[in-house]
Amino acid sequence: MTPASPPPKGFFVDRSVGRLKAPALLRAAGIELRTLAEVYGIPADESVTDLEWLELAGSRGWPVLMKDARIRRNPAERAALVQHGVQAFCLTNGNILAAAMAEEFLAAMDRIVEVCHAESPCLYAVSGGNLRRIDLS
Repeated sequence: MTPASPPPKGFFVDRSVGRLKAPALLRAAGIELRTLAEVYGIPADESVTDLEWLELAGSRGWPVLMKDARIRRNPAERAALVQHGVQAFCLTNGNILAAAMAEEFLAAMDRIVEVCHAESPCLYAVSGGNLRRIDLS
């Protein structure tokens, strides 16, 4: 499923989603994105902290697709998300393979795009084609 109105600057994909397989599947479906490895280079991407890439994603206006749910419980990362106006969409199942990750994001993509045009900062859980807003306070 391709969104009718894509995010203005495409998505940023965190390392938790992977460098190759899931991003390739999302691109094949027409989703514009860049991965952590593409932005920072390999192997530098392995040492970039979540706080660093959250700041970059926010400053560039890149909504984030991720699988790392720790951001929900990490006060510093939540604060960075808010401070930098990041829009983040996190898969709820951390134990799925690339094809399933891509399917989950694509099933929810129309709603993700709606949120991207309407709300910032935000954090949403993605599951079964649905979004659930996570309180950032």
